[in-house]
Amino acid sequence: MNIIKTLPLISFFFLGVAPNKAALNPISPSDFATGAVVLDFSALANFTEANGLALGGVLFQVTKNSAPTNGIVAIDNGPGITGNVAPPNLVSIADIDGVAVVVSLPNLTTQFGYGYAIRVEGSVPSATTINLFAGQTPIGSISFTGTPDPQFAGGFAGVASDSPFDRAVIEFSDAGDAFALDNVTFVNGVSEQGATVILLPIGLCVLLCLRLGYRTQLEHH
Repeated sequence: MNIIKTLPLISFFFLGVAPNKAALNPISPSDFATGAVVLDFSALANFTEANGLALGGVLFQVTKNSAPTNGIVAIDNGPGITGNVAPPNLVSIADIDGVAVVVSLPNLTTQFGYGYAIRVEGSVPSATTINLFAGQTPIGSISFTGTPDPQFAGGFAGVASDSPFDRAVIEFSDAGDAFALDNVTFVNGVSEQGATVILLPIGLCVLLCLRLGYRTQLEHH
Protein backbone atom coordinates (compact mmCIF):
# COMPACT_ATOMS: atom_id res chain seq x y z
CA MET A 1 0.00 0.00 0.00
CA ASN A 2 1.24 3.51 -0.87
CA ILE A 3 0.72 5.41 2.38
CA ILE A 4 1.56 8.77 0.81
CA LYS A 5 -1.24 8.39 -1.75
CA THR A 6 -3.71 6.89 0.69
CA LEU A 7 -3.32 9.41 3.53
CA PRO A 8 -4.87 12.42 1.74
CA LEU A 9 -7.79 10.32 0.53
CA ILE A 10 -8.62 9.08 4.00
CA SER A 11 -8.11 12.57 5.45
CA PHE A 12 -10.71 13.99 3.06
CA PHE A 13 -13.03 11.13 4.01
CA PHE A 14 -12.79 11.92 7.72
CA LEU A 15 -13.28 15.64 7.14
CA GLY A 16 -16.23 14.93 4.87
CA VAL A 17 -18.01 12.96 7.56
CA ALA A 18 -17.18 15.33 10.42
CA PRO A 19 -20.01 15.63 12.96
CA ASN A 20 -22.79 17.75 11.44
CA LYS A 21 -25.06 18.04 14.46
CA ALA A 22 -23.19 20.68 16.37
CA ALA A 23 -24.30 22.10 19.69
CA LEU A 24 -25.39 25.67 18.89
CA ASN A 25 -25.99 28.28 21.56
CA PRO A 26 -27.20 31.89 21.23
CA ILE A 27 -24.69 34.55 22.29
CA SER A 28 -24.73 38.33 22.68
CA PRO A 29 -22.09 40.76 21.35
CA SER A 30 -20.37 40.75 24.75
CA ASP A 31 -19.92 36.96 24.61
CA PHE A 32 -17.55 37.03 21.63
CA ALA A 33 -13.90 36.23 22.21
CA THR A 34 -11.43 39.09 22.52
CA GLY A 35 -10.36 40.38 19.14
CA ALA A 36 -13.58 39.47 17.34
CA VAL A 37 -14.02 41.19 13.97
CA VAL A 38 -16.99 43.55 13.58
CA LEU A 39 -17.88 44.58 10.04
CA ASP A 40 -20.18 47.51 9.38
CA PHE A 41 -20.93 49.11 6.04
CA SER A 42 -20.27 52.74 6.92
CA ALA A 43 -17.49 53.14 4.33
CA LEU A 44 -19.66 52.00 1.42
CA ALA A 45 -21.84 54.16 -0.80
CA ASN A 46 -25.60 53.81 -0.79
CA PHE A 47 -27.00 51.48 -3.47
CA THR A 48 -23.84 49.33 -3.54
CA GLU A 49 -24.90 45.85 -4.67
CA ALA A 50 -24.67 43.24 -1.89
CA ASN A 51 -24.43 40.16 -4.10
CA GLY A 52 -20.71 39.55 -4.63
CA LEU A 53 -19.67 42.21 -2.12
CA ALA A 54 -16.25 41.56 -0.54
CA LEU A 55 -15.51 43.35 2.72
CA GLY A 56 -12.79 42.61 5.27
CA GLY A 57 -12.04 39.21 3.77
CA VAL A 58 -15.73 38.24 3.90
CA LEU A 59 -17.75 37.47 0.77
CA PHE A 60 -21.45 38.36 0.78
CA GLN A 61 -23.81 36.72 -1.68
CA VAL A 62 -27.54 37.09 -2.10
CA THR A 63 -29.58 34.17 -3.37
CA LYS A 64 -33.22 33.84 -4.37
CA ASN A 65 -34.45 30.27 -4.37
CA SER A 66 -30.76 29.25 -4.02
CA ALA A 67 -29.65 31.15 -7.17
CA PRO A 68 -27.25 34.15 -6.84
CA THR A 69 -29.28 37.24 -7.69
CA ASN A 70 -28.59 40.98 -8.00
CA GLY A 71 -30.99 43.79 -7.20
CA ILE A 72 -32.44 42.36 -4.00
CA VAL A 73 -30.11 43.57 -1.22
CA ALA A 74 -27.96 46.71 -1.26
CA ILE A 75 -26.31 49.27 0.98
CA ASP A 76 -28.91 51.82 2.10
CA ASN A 77 -30.22 53.73 5.11
CA GLY A 78 -33.32 51.68 5.96
CA PRO A 79 -34.84 51.22 8.47
CA GLY A 80 -32.91 53.93 10.28
CA ILE A 81 -31.07 53.61 13.57
CA THR A 82 -32.17 50.71 15.78
CA GLY A 83 -30.56 49.06 18.78
CA ASN A 84 -28.38 46.90 16.51
CA VAL A 85 -28.46 48.55 13.07
CA ALA A 86 -26.92 51.91 12.11
CA PRO A 87 -27.04 53.26 8.53
CA PRO A 88 -25.60 52.69 6.08
CA ASN A 89 -26.29 48.95 6.30
CA LEU A 90 -27.44 46.04 4.18
CA VAL A 91 -31.15 46.28 3.41
CA SER A 92 -33.55 44.44 1.13
CA ILE A 93 -34.90 46.52 -1.75
CA ALA A 94 -37.10 43.92 -3.46
CA ASP A 95 -39.40 41.00 -2.65
CA ILE A 96 -37.72 38.89 0.05
CA ASP A 97 -39.58 35.64 -0.58
CA GLY A 98 -37.01 32.84 -0.95
CA VAL A 99 -34.11 35.23 -0.30
CA ALA A 100 -31.00 34.37 1.75
CA VAL A 101 -27.80 36.24 2.51
CA VAL A 102 -24.75 33.97 2.31
CA VAL A 103 -21.72 35.02 4.37
CA SER A 104 -18.47 33.20 3.49
CA LEU A 105 -15.84 33.76 6.18
CA PRO A 106 -12.06 33.88 5.57
CA ASN A 107 -11.32 31.11 8.08
CA LEU A 108 -13.03 28.49 10.19
CA THR A 109 -14.64 29.95 13.27
CA THR A 110 -16.93 28.98 16.14
CA GLN A 111 -18.67 32.34 16.78
CA PHE A 112 -20.77 34.44 14.40
CA GLY A 113 -23.52 37.03 14.60
CA TYR A 114 -25.12 40.22 13.26
CA GLY A 115 -27.59 42.93 14.12
CA TYR A 116 -30.87 42.83 12.21
CA ALA A 117 -34.35 44.28 11.85
CA ILE A 118 -37.41 43.29 9.84
CA ARG A 119 -40.14 45.74 8.87
CA VAL A 120 -42.87 44.65 11.22
CA GLU A 121 -43.78 45.85 14.71
CA GLY A 122 -44.10 43.56 17.70
CA SER A 123 -42.37 40.25 18.42
CA VAL A 124 -41.76 37.76 15.62
CA PRO A 125 -40.77 34.12 16.33
CA SER A 126 -38.01 32.87 14.02
CA ALA A 127 -37.48 36.39 12.72
CA THR A 128 -34.08 35.29 11.43
CA THR A 129 -32.37 31.91 11.05
CA ILE A 130 -28.66 31.10 10.74
CA ASN A 131 -27.70 27.95 8.83
CA LEU A 132 -24.05 27.00 9.37
CA PHE A 133 -21.76 25.04 7.05
CA ALA A 134 -18.18 23.76 7.07
CA GLY A 135 -17.44 23.71 3.37
CA GLN A 136 -20.46 21.89 1.96
CA THR A 137 -21.20 20.02 5.20
CA PRO A 138 -24.20 21.35 7.17
CA ILE A 139 -23.32 21.99 10.81
CA GLY A 140 -26.73 23.04 12.13
CA SER A 141 -29.18 25.93 12.28
CA ILE A 142 -30.56 28.23 14.93
CA SER A 143 -33.45 30.72 14.88
CA PHE A 144 -33.98 33.93 16.83
CA THR A 145 -37.11 35.74 17.96
CA GLY A 146 -37.20 39.40 16.93
CA THR A 147 -38.45 41.87 19.52
CA PRO A 148 -39.16 45.63 19.21
CA ASP A 149 -35.73 47.29 18.82
CA PRO A 150 -37.13 49.84 19.58
CA GLN A 151 -39.86 49.88 16.91
CA PHE A 152 -39.26 47.17 14.33
CA ALA A 153 -38.71 43.54 15.30
CA GLY A 154 -35.03 42.71 15.48
CA GLY A 155 -32.05 42.43 17.77
CA PHE A 156 -28.70 40.68 17.62
CA ALA A 157 -28.49 37.13 16.29
CA GLY A 158 -25.32 35.52 17.63
CA VAL A 159 -24.32 31.86 17.71
CA ALA A 160 -21.52 29.80 19.25
CA SER A 161 -20.86 26.32 17.87
CA ASP A 162 -18.81 23.43 19.24
CA SER A 163 -17.98 22.51 15.61
CA PRO A 164 -16.08 24.98 13.40
CA PHE A 165 -17.77 26.47 10.34
CA ASP A 166 -16.82 28.88 7.56
CA ARG A 167 -20.14 29.82 5.98
CA ALA A 168 -23.43 31.16 7.27
CA VAL A 169 -26.65 31.27 5.26
CA ILE A 170 -28.99 33.87 6.76
CA GLU A 171 -32.73 33.83 6.25
CA PHE A 172 -35.43 36.24 7.43
CA SER A 173 -39.10 35.80 8.25
CA ASP A 174 -41.61 36.87 5.62
CA ALA A 175 -43.72 38.37 8.41
CA GLY A 176 -42.25 41.68 7.26
CA ASP A 177 -41.71 42.85 3.70
CA ALA A 178 -38.11 44.00 4.23
CA PHE A 179 -35.06 43.30 6.37
CA ALA A 180 -31.85 45.05 7.39
CA LEU A 181 -28.51 43.59 8.50
CA ASP A 182 -25.47 45.25 10.11
CA ASN A 183 -22.47 44.72 12.41
CA VAL A 184 -21.47 41.28 11.13
CA THR A 185 -19.34 39.83 13.93
CA PHE A 186 -17.09 36.76 13.97
CA VAL A 187 -13.96 35.35 15.57
CA ASN A 188 -11.26 34.99 12.92
CA GLY A 189 -10.06 31.47 13.77
CA VAL A 190 -11.13 28.53 15.91
CA SER A 191 -10.75 27.92 19.61
CA GLU A 192 -8.54 25.15 20.97
CA GLN A 193 -11.66 22.99 21.29
CA GLY A 194 -12.59 23.66 17.68
CA ALA A 195 -9.09 22.87 16.48
CA THR A 196 -9.26 19.57 18.34
CA VAL A 197 -12.46 18.68 16.49
CA ILE A 198 -10.61 19.18 13.20
CA LEU A 199 -7.30 17.56 14.11
CA LEU A 200 -8.65 14.48 15.89
CA PRO A 201 -10.02 12.79 12.73
CA ILE A 202 -6.78 13.56 10.88
CA GLY A 203 -4.74 12.08 13.73
CA LEU A 204 -6.86 8.94 13.65
CA CYS A 205 -6.36 8.83 9.89
CA VAL A 206 -2.58 8.98 10.26
CA LEU A 207 -2.58 6.18 12.82
CA LEU A 208 -4.81 4.06 10.59
CA CYS A 209 -2.56 4.57 7.58
CA LEU A 210 0.55 3.71 9.57
CA ARG A 211 -1.08 0.55 10.88
CA LEU A 212 -2.22 -0.50 7.40
CA GLY A 213 1.23 0.20 6.00
CA TYR A 214 2.88 -1.85 8.75
CA ARG A 215 0.55 -4.79 8.12
CA THR A 216 1.22 -4.61 4.39
CA GLN A 217 4.96 -4.72 4.97
CA LEU A 218 4.57 -7.82 7.16
CA GLU A 219 2.50 -9.55 4.48
CA HIS A 220 5.21 -8.92 1.90
CA HIS A 221 7.94 -10.48 4.05
